[in-house]
Amino acid sequence: MLLILLEALLALVLLLLIVWWTMFSGRKGGEPPKADQAPPD
Repeated sequence: MLLILLEALLALVLLLLIVWWTMFSGRKGGEPPKADQAPPD
């Protein structure tokens, strides 16, 4: 039983790590500005 709980905990930690990595390791400058906020050419 302990092994099943340990495996489930490991799977949850892995899932959270993947979600964190995809959310916070994007572009260095963040998202590009939207069309209405872009400076004129």
